[in-house]
Amino acid sequence: MFNLFRRLMPREDDFFDMFARHADTVVRGAGELRAMLDGGAAVQRHYPAVLGAEDDADAITREVVQAVRHTFVTPFDRGDIQTLISHMDDTIDQMKKAAKAIVLFEMTEFHDDARRMGDAIQRCAGLLREAVPLLSAIGTNVSRINELCEQIRHVEGEVDDIHDSGMTELFRRSRPEDALRFLAIREVFDQLEKIVDRFDDAANVIEGIVVEHV
Repeated sequence: MFNLFRRLMPREDDFFDMFARHADTVVRGAGELRAMLDGGAAVQRHYPAVLGAEDDADAITREVVQAVRHTFVTPFDRGDIQTLISHMDDTIDQMKKAAKAIVLFEMTEFHDDARRMGDAIQRCAGLLREAVPLLSAIGTNVSRINELCEQIRHVEGEVDDIHDSGMTELFRRSRPEDALRFLAIREVFDQLEKIVDRFDDAANVIEGIVVEHV
């Protein structure tokens, strides 16, 4: 009876499947947000897909939380599992906020710097998607995991520079009558930068898990 009960409970490898599926939604959301930054009709065409990806990610996050509660043996600390999925979810939550800001301010034209940040977001999503499954064999993959996390950190630094230089240039070119437009663009720039910050937070959690298990 006990063995039957255990077979019905979530298994350790279920967590890595859920992490991978969540990372897939993050990649999907990043691609849809980047498509919005092409401007024009692409904004409204891809906006619902960003929201859909975020909804799917939330559903997977709830799966993970439920699995933590009902699994006897977890692949690593329960708190770390919940922290990791929470920080992964923060990345796509922030994408949703950026997409909503774009629609709220009725923006259909974007500077090259915004598109560069969109490209960086996609890169971070891809790096996270590669890193998460490697946690299933931390000892074997420690070097690659650390390398991927360092790449995310490097991209985060690049985006900080893009954000700052872009806002400086925008301010220099703005006229008093452009004040509302300046504020709208600044808000979207800030939201895009925060997305990459959330990826950096997730990378920090992954590195912490690696330290605990190596």
